[in-house]
Amino acid sequence: MDEFLNDIKWDKLIEATNETIYMTSISVVATFIIGLLLGLLLFLTGKGGLWQNRLINFVIAAFVNVFRSIPFIILIVLLIPFTRALVGSMLGANAALPALIIGAAPFYARMVEIALREIDKGVIEAAQSMGANHFQIIFKVLIPESLPALISGLTVTTISLVSFTAMAGVIGAGGLGHFAYLEGFQRNRPLITLVATIAILILVFIIQFIGDYFTKKTDKR
Repeated sequence: MDEFLNDIKWDKLIEATNETIYMTSISVVATFIIGLLLGLLLFLTGKGGLWQNRLINFVIAAFVNVFRSIPFIILIVLLIPFTRALVGSMLGANAALPALIIGAAPFYARMVEIALREIDKGVIEAAQSMGANHFQIIFKVLIPESLPALISGLTVTTISLVSFTAMAGVIGAGGLGHFAYLEGFQRNRPLITLVATIAILILVFIIQFIGDYFTKKTDKR
């Protein structure tokens, strides 16, 4: 047991965990903002929406579909020139952020659109009949009514982002994925890989617990 404990590089494990939390936290905030905006635009410019516009809806839908369909590991490679221009390097936690955000935001946008489509149209019509303008409908009807689904979707997206950080770690972005690959796999230390995997699972369980709590808390049914 002592040999096992000594074999684990705890300082590097803690550092890798902090990097994973950092990458996930920053990308979740950006993904929520961008994904919410894109999802709202998809819903509002769609057929029967408040801002119905086929051209804008087509352009946004095409953007979302394209970037949602690209495997994350390929997206990282495609974004290398953009990442270098923006961050100045392809190594480190900050270098993973552009790919994480661009990969996750379109995915969350679709979940936002689905959540908004589940709202009873009668609620929107009632708000319109009471003289509410479009922005009042968005912020006082659409978002509050879909909040449980939005939180649930964000929870799923956050868990996906944790797995994305692990993949980004393999090519030098840092975090638990990098720790498991460099210290565990490449140096033939399966125990280190196992510990890194357990750390990722703990993060996922915590995220799921928090997401479930707030989903139930905001659900009015």
